[in-house]
Amino acid sequence: MRSIKLFALLPLVMMLGTAASKPATPLAPAIAPKPAVEAQKAAPPVTTPLAPSATLTKQDVDSWLDGFVPFALKRGDLAGAVIVVVKDGQVLTQRGFGYADAAKRTPVDPARTLFRPGSVSKLFTWTAVMQQVEAGKINLDADVNTYLDFKIPLKDGKPVTMRQLMTHTAGFEEHGKLTMFEDKKFQIPLGDLVKGGIPSRIYAPGTTPSYSNYGTALAGYIVERVTKMPFDDYVEQRIFQPLGMAQSTFRQPLPKGFAPWMATGYRQLSAGPSKFEIVGPSPAGGLSSTGADMAKFMIAHLNQGAGLMKPETARTMHDTPLTILPPLNRMELGFFETNINGRQVIAHLGDTQLFNTALHLFAKENVGIYMSFNATGEQASVGPVRRALFEDFADRYLPGNEMPATRVDAKTSAEHARMLAGNWLNSRRAETNFYAIAPLLGQVKISVGPKGELIVPAARDLNGKPAKWVETAPFVWHNADGHGRLAAQVVDGKAVRWSIDGISPFMVFDRAPASKSAAWIMPAMYISLGVLLITLLQWPVSALIRRHYKAPLTLDRRSLRVYRGVRVGAGLVLALIAAWVISMSKLKALPSYDPWLWFLQIAGLIVLVGGVVLAAWNLRIVVQEKRGWFRTLWALLLLFATIMPLYVAWTFGLIAMTVNY
Repeated sequence: MRSIKLFALLPLVMMLGTAASKPATPLAPAIAPKPAVEAQKAAPPVTTPLAPSATLTKQDVDSWLDGFVPFALKRGDLAGAVIVVVKDGQVLTQRGFGYADAAKRTPVDPARTLFRPGSVSKLFTWTAVMQQVEAGKINLDADVNTYLDFKIPLKDGKPVTMRQLMTHTAGFEEHGKLTMFEDKKFQIPLGDLVKGGIPSRIYAPGTTPSYSNYGTALAGYIVERVTKMPFDDYVEQRIFQPLGMAQSTFRQPLPKGFAPWMATGYRQLSAGPSKFEIVGPSPAGGLSSTGADMAKFMIAHLNQGAGLMKPETARTMHDTPLTILPPLNRMELGFFETNINGRQVIAHLGDTQLFNTALHLFAKENVGIYMSFNATGEQASVGPVRRALFEDFADRYLPGNEMPATRVDAKTSAEHARMLAGNWLNSRRAETNFYAIAPLLGQVKISVGPKGELIVPAARDLNGKPAKWVETAPFVWHNADGHGRLAAQVVDGKAVRWSIDGISPFMVFDRAPASKSAAWIMPAMYISLGVLLITLLQWPVSALIRRHYKAPLTLDRRSLRVYRGVRVGAGLVLALIAAWVISMSKLKALPSYDPWLWFLQIAGLIVLVGGVVLAAWNLRIVVQEKRGWFRTLWALLLLFATIMPLYVAWTFGLIAMTVNY
């Protein structure tokens, strides 16, 4: 659950940062969800495991971690980490590395040091939901409005269900306001938060995975409503206490007894400490916990929910897959798959701006691994580190044959690659507010190499190089040098959707429509900016030249007004664009920024429409006065240069006249 400022980079961030994939955290045939029985059939076959390269013992795991983690922390400019491995209902090892507080040289204590697991917090919310499903107070397939004191609008005549919230298929657009901040004055009750900023629903329910913090917060509020208990109280009494998780809390800011044990968060260790992050939608990411406590949570879920729910409830939660893009990893109810080496793994990842976490459960092997870091590191180095830890752990202790022996012939594979070429939009995006501009800047481009190979620059291996994809079945590619698959959905002979294992449970890529394709919009915008800039600069330059040669500007009053007007208009359009660029880089998703956002949108509408009117007026005058082909051509270019920013602003929400984002 990173800052909304990163939305434009989500595809890259997700692909780099996931653990069997990334994202996390950020699919082909039928888009509609399939029944559970059909979904089970789509599961990838479990291959015959290879002999492990090492024995899963405390001694061996500790030795492996000692050789991996300290080096990774130093090289990645990371502060500290906690790593816990559980096996057969017991803690195999729990280790702290680096610093909880670098200035005080306080080491990480796995039993006492609190980390912020970010979206791993959602597993506690989903556990609470399943407890209430078990109690008969929540129906997974009922309209959630049944449980609310306000209304979530219908989409295509269909409501939101709890099952859709748990699988991130409710159809909500991305929403980031009040997601993360440092000043507690912005903190509001959970009910007010979910009522005050309902995201638009941009997808038909159940059809498209689109990760939603709002959806999880809504689920937490429903738990409050049906139990008549504040969410924090409920989790403490119904989850923490039964499991003995005494060093865990959802309360923000931290209670006095917890605050001294909180690890300091860092963007980079060398950059110095940051303040405590408050997560607005607390059920989506507000947890603070120790590695030792998280071990208890893993053991409970590996032991069929022991201490939390009945075994049949746990099985429903852990093994009710939603298949949207076979054969890739799928969403379960709250957990998502990070299958590796032919083994079933359910997991969740979590990211704040400072803390980065992963929890993976090998259900059949009764093994779990939890890791959390209190820094993002240089160039977000924590993502590859987290991913490598998971993959190396699996390859060392739980190996298996993952790459099929079959291959699609080179000619057919090249044709399939060409079908995927183009620009793609990630499903986790905004469409009805100004953050809709981020998908334009973050479109993923797929191309075809000289040998017909599929090239996805945003999907990279741990070494930072683009992954090499081998097509092993029609429209299914495997990473030739690592783990993970890419698959595409084809409809009527056209590739319409694709994803990769690391993000497929909750994010897919749909082909960018021509009206929103960066392939032509970005070049057109660069040309427009160039024309506007030249038009603006020509004003003072020509004035200086005329002054030097003492040559008057021979224009009548009307033409002089137009001459000056289009240049003032060009300057205002450029200033508006600069203001948006600066604002997007500095903006914090807080109500205090609302007046500025209203100003930008209202001023933007006036400036952009006014710029087009002035440019059209200028073209009319130039044509009427027959000023020659060059001036006519430039007047046409200037009209185009003012229309493009207006088109972009209208299409991508910069003049949507809303501060609900």
